[in-house]
Amino acid sequence: MSRVGKMPVVVPQGVDVAVAADQITVKGAGGTLVRKLSPLVTVKKEGAALHVAPANDSAEANAMSGTARALLASMVGGVTKGFEKKLNLVGVGFRAQAQGQKLNLQIGFSHPVSKDMPEGIKVVTPTQTEIIISGADRQVVGQIAAEVRAIRPPEPYKGKGIRYADERVVLKETKKK
Repeated sequence: MSRVGKMPVVVPQGVDVAVAADQITVKGAGGTLVRKLSPLVTVKKEGAALHVAPANDSAEANAMSGTARALLASMVGGVTKGFEKKLNLVGVGFRAQAQGQKLNLQIGFSHPVSKDMPEGIKVVTPTQTEIIISGADRQVVGQIAAEVRAIRPPEPYKGKGIRYADERVVLKETKKK
């Protein structure tokens, strides 16, 4: 059995977990998350812990038990603490401004770029060159951060563009005569 799948998911105080036949619902201070369960795994709630087990002895069910356990752990962590991604703008005149559920970017194009945030995602700009995207769903936070970065990824010669806060951009040397 998967090593990750064997470990129980501890459910903290104030988090409500409802296990149905084919889906699981996690409610907490950070919101409500619903995920469809694979038929290859079974989830049991025992006290303040969730136990994931493969439904049969196949290698696929074994692998899916570890995946399902990791997804459940991130759901529980999302509704308690939440997740966030930090982005930095590098370039002269590059600016970001959050207005409600909209992120306005001026990043060297002839026009400003606007990105709408989906339900449950919060965007904050502490400074003009910093963007913080936060929410309860880890997958959605990461996807939105990747979409914002894809608008203007860092170029390899000067490093200008939108990058993750912990990303290191290796700069190329310019062509010599």
